[in-house]
Parts: sequence; C-alpha cells; structure tokens
Amino acid sequence: MTGVVLLLPEWRRCAGSTRVATSTLARWTSRGDRLDPAQASFEGSLDSCFDWPGRSFSVAALSRQGDCGDAAGSAWLRADPAHVRADMTTARMLACGELGLDPAECADIARDLKPLFGDAGFEFDAPRSDRWYLRAPPGSQLPQCATPDQAMGDDLKLHLPEGASGKRWRQLFNDAQVILHNHPVNSRRAARGAVNVNSLWFWGAGVLPGFARSALGGVLSNRAEIRALAQLAGVSPLALESRTWLEVVDAVAPASAVLLDLVELRDAALQDDWLAPAEAALRGGRIDQAMLNFASGERFRIRRSHRWRFWRPMRGLQA
Repeated sequence: MTGVVLLLPEWRRCAGSTRVATSTLARWTSRGDRLDPAQASFEGSLDSCFDWPGRSFSVAALSRQGDCGDAAGSAWLRADPAHVRADMTTARMLACGELGLDPAECADIARDLKPLFGDAGFEFDAPRSDRWYLRAPPGSQLPQCATPDQAMGDDLKLHLPEGASGKRWRQLFNDAQVILHNHPVNSRRAARGAVNVNSLWFWGAGVLPGFARSALGGVLSNRAEIRALAQLAGVSPLALESRTWLEVVDAVAPASAVLLDLVELRDAALQDDWLAPAEAALRGGRIDQAMLNFASGERFRIRRSHRWRFWRPMRGLQA
C-alpha cells in the first residue's frame, strides 16, 4: 500500500491556526480512524516508524551526529542560545535557537563560555548559530529538561532541574547568564537593535543509539536529528521539498511508506504547501493512505475510501 507518514506540530499549534484547523486536517481527523495515542514526545511521534535500543534517545546526540558526525562515544546535551526576559515575579524564555548570530559572534561567545563549562568537566562547542552543545564522558549525569517548545513563554523555574542533583545545572545556568549579560557581543547587538543572547537552554541529553531500524522507504526532513536517525537506520534522508516528495513516494511504492517531517511548519506553509497536495494525492489515488502523527501524541490513519464517510460531520480542530 502506497502511503505517507506525516509528522505534524502539536495539536494545539494546528488548532491555533484557522487556515490549518479548518481545512485538510479537519476533514481527515473527522473522517479518518483515530488510533491509540502515542507518548507526547519526540520518541513517541517516531515509535511507529523506527526501532531503537532502549525506551528513548537523545535529540542532542542525534542532532550532533547530523551536524558534525562525531556523536558516538560521548554523552551530549544541547546548550542552545536563548533570549530570556524577566518580569516582576519570574523569567520567561521568548526565543531559543535561531537568534541571528553570525559565525564571528558565535566564536566570541563560545570562547568565553568554554572555561565555565570546562571547569565543570564539559566541553562546550558552538558549531552552528542555532545549535550549541556540551560534550560529556559516557555515563555522565545530565539533566532531563523540557524542550524549548515546552518551556517557551512559561515560568522558567518550572522547567529547570530540581533537587540536589539539579543544583549544579541551576548554577551553570545562572553563571552562563552572567557571562552573557555582560558580553560585548550583546552590547553590539543592542546597538543595532538585535535581540540579546542572554541565556542558554539545556535539553536533549543522552547518547547516540547503537542502531536503528526502519521499514520506511524514504525520509524527507530538514531536522538534523531526524536525518541522523534515518541514516542510522540505513535510509538516506532528503531535504523537505514540496516539489519532489511525490517522486520519492512513486520510487518506493508500493513496498513502503515515506515520512514527511512537517513539525516545524506553520499556517500556509503547512496547509498550502503540504497538506493540500497530500489530500489531492490521496483523493486522486497517487497515495492510498496517510498516517498522522501529531507531536502531542494524537494519531490518525486516513485511507482513500474514508472520503465517502459523509455521515461523519466535519469538525475543526478547535472543537
């Protein structure tokens, strides 16, 4: 059966966009088959697509492998650049990852953060403007923190490591903020109206899986962690390209499915460029089914024949 697996943003994000919530996904979720939910996590959204040892894996190790190819043999933690704003009672993260840093700014900041983390036994590295890393020896106790999406806009105290084991990381978090607050890079950025890089966010801890397996025939994704996981499973990943995805589907049909990683897309980029063409391909018989894996755990199977389920009223995702 010719099919696609769509990795989608969290349900609440899709529901928050009128363009997305009332179009293709509304028809599909109203008339398709709702499946048992998966865990609301990175691993949960992929457990029907890949097998790997253990119950979880590390986004930091996978993205490091995708970025630099040297993740094996170490434990990893993302330490991504972030912008935090304090209010009367707390601090909230308003941006994380891509903050418009150029290579020279990354190098200047990394030079001053390396001694802080080196003294704590970690190697700090900023190979890209949006993804920064801490390397640790295998077996190191690393904090299990919320993803940036989970922490965004929320009280950061609710997401920092707790207890005695988290004290070290709370201190590193605070010390990094002090270094960044006074950093010349931020002074220059403020002068030109750019957002300050005044914090780091630790997340995605762990090691690279020893192996991965998948029956997928193709993977289209722009995320380094998904691409690295596909490579571990022996599937050559391709860039997410709306003009060529059906060619990939045709090449592997009917033996296997193709994964389309749409998690980072929003509004028209999601509905018009991907969901509407997928619906047209399903209606026209180019594909036979679509699996919907929302990042928040909801899952659906949509078959071509489901378009005749007229007795099921169409509801928007907000319903």
